[in-house]
Amino acid sequence: MKYIETSTGKWEIVIGLEVHAQVISNSKLFSSASTKFGSAPNENVSFVDAAFPGVLPVINTFCIDQAIKTGLGLNGNINLVSYFDRKNYFYADLPQGYQISQYKHPIVSDGYVEIEDEDGEVKRVNLERIHIEQDAGKSIHDQSPTKSYIDLNRSGIALMEIVTKPDMRSADEVTKFVKKLRSILRYLKTCDGNMDEGSMRADVNVSIHRPGTEFGTRAEIKNVNSIKFIASAIGFEIDRQIDILESGGVVDQETRLFDPSTGKTHVMRSKEDAQDYRYFPEPDLPPLILEQCRIDEIRSTIPELPDAKTARLQRDLDLPHYDASLISSEMEIANYYEAALSHLPSGDNEAAKMLSNWMLGELFSYLNKDGKAITDCNVSPKDLAELVMLIKTEVISGKIAKEVLKLMWDSGKSASVIVEENGLRQITSVGDIEKCLVGILEEHPDKVAEYKSGKEKLFGFFIGQAMKKMQGKANPQLLNDTLKRLFDR
Repeated sequence: MKYIETSTGKWEIVIGLEVHAQVISNSKLFSSASTKFGSAPNENVSFVDAAFPGVLPVINTFCIDQAIKTGLGLNGNINLVSYFDRKNYFYADLPQGYQISQYKHPIVSDGYVEIEDEDGEVKRVNLERIHIEQDAGKSIHDQSPTKSYIDLNRSGIALMEIVTKPDMRSADEVTKFVKKLRSILRYLKTCDGNMDEGSMRADVNVSIHRPGTEFGTRAEIKNVNSIKFIASAIGFEIDRQIDILESGGVVDQETRLFDPSTGKTHVMRSKEDAQDYRYFPEPDLPPLILEQCRIDEIRSTIPELPDAKTARLQRDLDLPHYDASLISSEMEIANYYEAALSHLPSGDNEAAKMLSNWMLGELFSYLNKDGKAITDCNVSPKDLAELVMLIKTEVISGKIAKEVLKLMWDSGKSASVIVEENGLRQITSVGDIEKCLVGILEEHPDKVAEYKSGKEKLFGFFIGQAMKKMQGKANPQLLNDTLKRLFDR
């Protein structure tokens, strides 16, 4: 267990999250209004979303199925009976004056996500619950110096609130958890995880205490929509609370906001407890009753998730754990790799490893340089697989392959076309290689004599000269073997 140690002793950090994940659905939780992101303000608003008098909510069953699928993917227990409640609070962007949510009886109980802690050991972050609720609208404060504007496009969109237990002990563990959770949701296709669009955001609860004592008073950092910002907010909050306690003060239970421009949190309001929201059963919705056959049917649609995929890539292809986990970390990366793998000989683990190395190394460097995602890659999976096989069958060398990949990236042409057009095939003729080397040895008799007198480092000089003359196309192993044979005469 990790602690922070100051001049006054050790502190233990305790962190829990409430992650708000927007459900992938064409329509909202209780209305048929569109959920399309980027629409003009207040374009996707029905009478239900705007809370017109007399309108009633109608449950979107697809959103319920998405929540069930998420619960199963996160190892949770699906409750056959759950209830909707009214959570009462008043904001300008909450038209009803309340939010339809779930409280004591959520659709999913328990669950967990496994991450690697700072020592590389598997750590289980347990979930308290997953409940469904409708999102609020959005208040916009930067369009006018004197007015705030309200956009209700987001109002009524289905959210899954994924609540963890206070199991995390560092910002590093939290960022790993959020990345892993985001990855799982994207594999399940229940949330797109686009934090920059607000479709996934987190409330971060942080407290500190001396080891062996009761947990401290927590502060909640509200609506943080970036993994980088989550880590920064936690770092600032830890330092703030330690400073307060070590100076004899008391940490207040409050809700805070993180300001990315300053890297600091500041008070938003005193933290409400459940009774402050005056929860009561939603009178316009009956209990949500599920049948086990429906849950079983959804379970059959769960895809292979990141941990299982990582284990399979290690087991079946003998990939290192780091490579397998990096490939599995994002669904799009895994899809690209497995599409390329389908163009390699079945059971050729050496080629599979080469493919992994070239994708995660050289190809990713081009993607990062141009700021592209793997889905926008200039090189198709089939073409990368072809490049790997040209290397493996010694048609080209690894050095030449880097040149070929650059031309593939720039032109969109296949590896084989580029190799033929540019005459880049590897020279594998022992006779041609020997002829080149004999000429070099005759050109440098002084260095030959030095080598034979014990300056063995000059071996690399002759190899370099040969590669230069043969434009880097000589087979490296044949070149080394032939040179050794000539010196051994």
